[in-house]
Amino acid sequence: MKSTRAIGRIPVRDVEPRVECGRRPAKAVIGETVRISATVFREGHDVIGANVVLKNPDGDRGPWTPMRELAPGTDRWGADVTLDAMGRWTYTVEAWSDPIATWRRHADVKIPAGIDLGLVLEEGGRLYERAAARAPRGPERTLLRDAAKKLLDDSASVAERHAAALAPEVDAVLARHPLRELVTASEPLPLLVERERALYGAWYEFF
Repeated sequence: MKSTRAIGRIPVRDVEPRVECGRRPAKAVIGETVRISATVFREGHDVIGANVVLKNPDGDRGPWTPMRELAPGTDRWGADVTLDAMGRWTYTVEAWSDPIATWRRHADVKIPAGIDLGLVLEEGGRLYERAAARAPRGPERTLLRDAAKKLLDDSASVAERHAAALAPEVDAVLARHPLRELVTASEPLPLLVERERALYGAWYEFF
């Protein structure tokens, strides 16, 4: 009996491009930029994120590419990737819960209203500590640790503590190394990259 792939807490559906349900590879030419898209959603109001992971023809996993919601409220996410080597690639879409973005949304409401200030800042500090622990050793980890310390510093003002979590340099690190929970991955799909002449040959045959 054929097993059915389990659906994670954050479903990833209708991944494109795909040909014959993934049985045959989609095609591109070397240097071409390809739009990869998927429907990603979850129950509740927590913020989610998504990214594309490519594996090149040698099987090496490349850096993941963040996806964005293509149109607000559609649950359709996409990213453009450029393929720089010929051969058979694979790609996977990962979806995940973003606890720091969720915390920021709540903090933006509660802090101006003066609601549960100590609890909100404590929660944020602990989340930033977790993000720092997962970031690469070096300046990026240090930036996140400093933000966590500031959030947990009772001697500083609420405004100072909140601002430390929203600094542009901290945002940049979190964009590269987000704190991800409940990661759900699509099935790997094939993508065949051919030499550029293949594109012109296909047009010639068409006409």
